[in-house]
Amino acid sequence: MQKSLVIVESPAKAKTINKYLGQKYIVKSSIGHIRDLFNSKYKNKKNLKKPIKKIKNTILQSDKKNIFFKTMGINPYQNWKAEYYILPGKEKIISELKNIAKKVDHIYLATDLDREGEAIAWHLKEVIGGDSSKFSRVIFNEITKHAIENAFKNKGQINMHRVQAQQARRFMDRIVGYMISPLLWRKISRGLSAGRVQSVAVRIITERENIIKNFIPEEYWKLNVTLFSKDKEEITMEVTHDSDKKVFLKNKKEVDSVIKKIKTSSCIVENYEKKTLYKVAPAPFITSTLQQYANFYLSFSVKKTMFLAQKLYEEGYITYMRTDSIYLSKHAIKKAREYIKNTYGNDYLPEEPNIYSNHKNSQEAHEAIRPSNVKIKNIDSDELTIDAKKLYILIWNQFIASQMKPVIYESITLTASIDRFKLKKKKKIIIFNGWNKILKEEKNIIFQTSAINIGSILLIDKINCYQFFTKPKPRFNEGSLVRELEKKGIGRPSTYASITSKIQEKGYVKIKQNKFYAEKMGEILTIRLKKSFSNLIDYNFTARMEKTLDKIAENKIIWKNVLDSFFKDFSRQLEKAKKKPEEGGMEPNTIVPTSLNCPICSKKMGIKNATTGVFLSCLGYYPRSKKSCKKTINLIPLSDFDINNINIEKDLSLNKCNICNMIMDTYFINKNLKLHICVNNPSCLGYKVEKGIFQSPDYLSKIIKCEKCHDDMIFKIGPFGKFFTCTNNTCKNTRKILPNGKISDPKLEPIPFPELLCKKSNAWFVLREGVSGIFFAANTFPKSRETRSPFIEELVRFQHLLPEKIHYLSSGPVIDNNGNKTIVCFNKKNQQHYIASKKEGKFTGWSAIFINKKWHIIDK
Repeated sequence: MQKSLVIVESPAKAKTINKYLGQKYIVKSSIGHIRDLFNSKYKNKKNLKKPIKKIKNTILQSDKKNIFFKTMGINPYQNWKAEYYILPGKEKIISELKNIAKKVDHIYLATDLDREGEAIAWHLKEVIGGDSSKFSRVIFNEITKHAIENAFKNKGQINMHRVQAQQARRFMDRIVGYMISPLLWRKISRGLSAGRVQSVAVRIITERENIIKNFIPEEYWKLNVTLFSKDKEEITMEVTHDSDKKVFLKNKKEVDSVIKKIKTSSCIVENYEKKTLYKVAPAPFITSTLQQYANFYLSFSVKKTMFLAQKLYEEGYITYMRTDSIYLSKHAIKKAREYIKNTYGNDYLPEEPNIYSNHKNSQEAHEAIRPSNVKIKNIDSDELTIDAKKLYILIWNQFIASQMKPVIYESITLTASIDRFKLKKKKKIIIFNGWNKILKEEKNIIFQTSAINIGSILLIDKINCYQFFTKPKPRFNEGSLVRELEKKGIGRPSTYASITSKIQEKGYVKIKQNKFYAEKMGEILTIRLKKSFSNLIDYNFTARMEKTLDKIAENKIIWKNVLDSFFKDFSRQLEKAKKKPEEGGMEPNTIVPTSLNCPICSKKMGIKNATTGVFLSCLGYYPRSKKSCKKTINLIPLSDFDINNINIEKDLSLNKCNICNMIMDTYFINKNLKLHICVNNPSCLGYKVEKGIFQSPDYLSKIIKCEKCHDDMIFKIGPFGKFFTCTNNTCKNTRKILPNGKISDPKLEPIPFPELLCKKSNAWFVLREGVSGIFFAANTFPKSRETRSPFIEELVRFQHLLPEKIHYLSSGPVIDNNGNKTIVCFNKKNQQHYIASKKEGKFTGWSAIFINKKWHIIDK
């Protein structure tokens, strides 16, 4: 009997699909993409052609272009000819797929239903080769028996227009990344790169950063008057208007003037209004709203949310997670309505289903993100983590709530007047909780109050005034950044996670307390790109390009024509940017000299910007000279600290640049020196040195002793943050600085446990300490890379070997309440060890933490 081959992207998806397909099908996974455009970092891999090693000086300019574009994998001058290569490590997978493909009757490409999935299906078909009629494309929005059977009944072919849209996006991103990076390295700093969409995201954050930096708080006051009705009911009202103008009290003097007039006048009720308001149920999740809600309610990063959603989809619990459509199938709505009726009753079920309209730019005819089976409210599976289960509950709640009746409010507005001033009191109370029954579990509230007649007099009891200061727009978090990108039409569901993660990885922005902060290099890059490549980070241009890609997918325009137009404009701007600044080229990232002397050679120090941050560098440094001075001094941004614990100057003129009158960024050099640098640095040479005694973290000028060689350790800043490093070049010991500002404890010296043997080799274990706490590793590392967590029973047995730092772990529970063995775990957030138990390799949910010299059990 002939069989058919079904190819999906992930092993988990293959495993789930396998449950629903019969013996006629062989389900295999490609494990993501199998090939990509040529990449120079793969040049030494066996599966790639040898790159050209030398280029003769006599080579023609056209040939040089061909050689350059050969390293890029695409050639705009040869009708966008592309060179694809098998990704390293995928040779074995492809070989297996080819062998199976020869033996089967038919091949089904069941990759994801977005453009990326369509492109993977096309690449698989191209690599496997053979008769085209042997291949079919099947897509399903959820991994359920019903959806899969329906997909195989309605098999189709690869949609090449969607593949071309994906290729167009990929080609443009490759052009920008490969062609602009050498310019940025030469003009600004090594290691920089630009992205067609990522650079726009950085611009959004840096522009918000500038708004916050330049914001000057304005004082304002509010007045509340507490009154009594004739029935002695207490009512607090706010003074809102002076005649017909809205009240804005700027200072205490104006407040006192209003209070004086109010005290001598009577308060008369002008209006008492009741309204019934309906708040309709929220739409089910799409990719962007899921990311926003998960960030707000669960504190998940966008990347983590998509990783967990992918797992839920592959295990068959939710529909496809990359979608911008809020459409729901009739089958899904029917099941939701049945659940609502049976669980909550007809009071919560609308007469007709709630239907939601898609956004006009919604690109795919997918469903919204919803549970595959509404009967599963809580997942009972060891295959998924606790966080994945939390995300599922969030999705389930939103979907069920979307099909429930509105929340009904009663809105009461009371208006009164004193002299020429108007007072208002607003109250909104829930009288039917509707869909809030699911999302907030609020109880129905019956509002009872005595009616207040119009024209009645209220007696003044007391007047309270409150001082406030205006605040700037808040910083973006990952959720609100995704919302802003979506609002501006930038990016698509499949790109949000990569956008938010890449801009952090590149060091252009950082996240602190779940908020985005623009780094100096991100600001410089944005300014330079905005001037030299206006289209590249223009909001409207980027949004229009997204719509253009949609038109390619819909076969409304030719993809290569779009690429030609983009490349022509980009090349023109690139050539201009290469020129000298006086000729209109990109401005370089120059070092700004200061009056500070180098402590080594006494030459002047200069302000330098790099991907690692802002620092002082000796002007006596010459890159090609071994004898030149290499002294650098760290500059610590004031924004790195809790501003409530730092004395910040109230005199704003101190932080204004003398040259361009812009605000200045403040940095600590040490406890006695601050450096104020113009935000326009390095374009502006303005800076100020401030001397004094400043409240700053102890580690700023602290020198500690190395626990290994006993030499001094000094403070440094590197690509991965702040740390202390040993001054002894042969020692290389480091100790990082924790988020709370404390210096981490010295790492444990490796402790041999020769009695504990490895399972995968003849080695024995050594107890080591890493970024994830203590662990056992083979003594023959790196020959054997076997590692595992220590069992508590092992620490009890060998507690005489444990140093004082971790000796408390040997006093922990050896087994949990059900007799499962316990192991040592580590919480990266608070940098503390704890104990957990496992059963058959899966965490049970039982754990214990050490607080106040005592173990506390947490059993979920």
